[in-house]
Amino acid sequence: MSFLNDFRVTNMLFAAAAESAPAAKGLANLPEWNLGDLYPGMDSPELKRDMVRAAEDAVAFEERWKGKLAASAASPANGSLGTALREFEAMEELIGRIASFAGLVYAGDTSDPKRAKLYGDVQEKMTDASAHLLFFTLELNNVDEADLEKAFAADPGFAHYKPWVLDLRKDKPYQLEDRIEQLFHEKSVTGRGAWNRLFDETMTALRFEIDGEEKPLEPTLNLLQSADASERKGAADALAKTFRENIRLFTLVTNTLAKDKEISDRWRGFKDIADSRHLANRVEPEVVDALASAVRDAYPKLSHRYYAMKAKWLGMDQMNHWDRNAPLPETPQAVIGWDEAKNTVLSAYHGFAPEMADIARQFFDKRWIDAPSRPGKSPGAFAHPTVPSAHPYVLLNYMGKPRDVMTLAHELGHGVHQVLAGEQGALMSATPLTLAETASVFGEMLTFRSLLDRTKELRERKAMLAQKVEDMINTVVRQIAFYEFERKVHSERRNGELTSDQLGEFWLEVQAESLGPAIALKEGYETFWAYIPHFIHSPFYVYAYAFGDCLVNSLFAVYQNAEAGFQDKYFDMLKAGGTKHHSELLEPFGLDASDPAFWQKGLSVIEGLIDELEAMDR
Repeated sequence: MSFLNDFRVTNMLFAAAAESAPAAKGLANLPEWNLGDLYPGMDSPELKRDMVRAAEDAVAFEERWKGKLAASAASPANGSLGTALREFEAMEELIGRIASFAGLVYAGDTSDPKRAKLYGDVQEKMTDASAHLLFFTLELNNVDEADLEKAFAADPGFAHYKPWVLDLRKDKPYQLEDRIEQLFHEKSVTGRGAWNRLFDETMTALRFEIDGEEKPLEPTLNLLQSADASERKGAADALAKTFRENIRLFTLVTNTLAKDKEISDRWRGFKDIADSRHLANRVEPEVVDALASAVRDAYPKLSHRYYAMKAKWLGMDQMNHWDRNAPLPETPQAVIGWDEAKNTVLSAYHGFAPEMADIARQFFDKRWIDAPSRPGKSPGAFAHPTVPSAHPYVLLNYMGKPRDVMTLAHELGHGVHQVLAGEQGALMSATPLTLAETASVFGEMLTFRSLLDRTKELRERKAMLAQKVEDMINTVVRQIAFYEFERKVHSERRNGELTSDQLGEFWLEVQAESLGPAIALKEGYETFWAYIPHFIHSPFYVYAYAFGDCLVNSLFAVYQNAEAGFQDKYFDMLKAGGTKHHSELLEPFGLDASDPAFWQKGLSVIEGLIDELEAMDR
């Protein structure tokens, strides 16, 4: 298993971080999480005990149930299948708790050898333990259809898990012989998992020299949002220089993982390079194709148009790539303190539903958030659900910028969703990635709308609208451009290894197409594909952001026009976890993601905000 992949990709879009030194700028005493609700510490007897227990219980489970599921389904009156599934879920919960703790400890400082060793050891030991559970899903998928239906009818304990079992059987056409599945599983630690870890630790260790000072990645990226054009250019040059110095390594990692995926896809019988992701997301390829096509067609109306306006606002004929996220002159530069950020988000959540704010408040009151940036800390931001018997945790790199407040709202949206879905238990609480972004983006939208409604001064309102449009472009346009880049990379990799120059060319092609003529892609930008973690940790994940943003735009329009009952339906959707298909979850709101007009409706919301900005200039 490769636990870190499950949460590193949750949100790397909106993060802005700083080194620990900037605490003096009004960011002192930011909260750090308390992982004691999982285990008291890295060397705790409880952790050691549970690692031994997981290994022993997995072996015992295999001895008890292997080879018996078909017979249990054929004679379901004794309820043995329900018993087996409850035991399997308990094993998944135990292994998940151990892996969650190790992954979160490691994320807190990936440069610490002791933490890295714990993370590596846990990955190996839990992979070994879960190898003894692998037979269960494979064998369950081979149960005869008629016997399965008989078991659902006769065994209430088994019927409880029917959504999970039916969902599991969607993988059946791509399932391999048991020993091959076991080999794939066990070698993941020394294969894909090892390359993921190499990328993480390399990226954490990189330093970027600016004015004689070496900075980690996040503070350097943060300078691309500076109001000072020379600082932005200095950061871009430093990023390009260091990426170029390490480009051979990142090219090797990318080639290796793309080939690894091609081998797996070929053995399993997937036809398209993204089909395995679509299956994991439980979304039809034609739905994703419709989304990607709609966004590409909208480039001129969205990103091209907006960036042309922004260039004019900044007094430029054409912006350089390092100016893309520059603040407008109207943007307030004051640091937003932690308490203000907290109150802003909780107030917005409470205005929608007090229950939502009550759940989110626990993250602050019970130390479920790690907010400050530290050397070695995992970059970006994420919310990780851990296991239903515990609770989620949120990691931020909080710098006090308006975008950081939106990041807090985003991750708390994930957190609220994970708390509510946890009621489904360890097997059925996980939401497909496409809908996993719904609550997070909805939380952002609530916060943005709350702030905008309170803002009457025209210049400040313009800055807020511009920031929101840029976030939406980053979430929709940029992520579909990432998806197109991955399609080029994985398609061409089937013809042989890719060079760094080829990867750079693909990157510049998709970026030029998506960003438009108002942005000049200067020398050095061809290396910027190298730091995007989604490409490494979770191929083709990126379209989930665009899916979530467009979905929420449509969902929010329903909310604004709803007379009553929207909140109840919204909470029911979040509580469903992974028990329903996206079509079932959206049906109560009158939305259908398979309808091309659905995506046009979502994109029109972004276009409307750009219209409003344009009207301010008249």
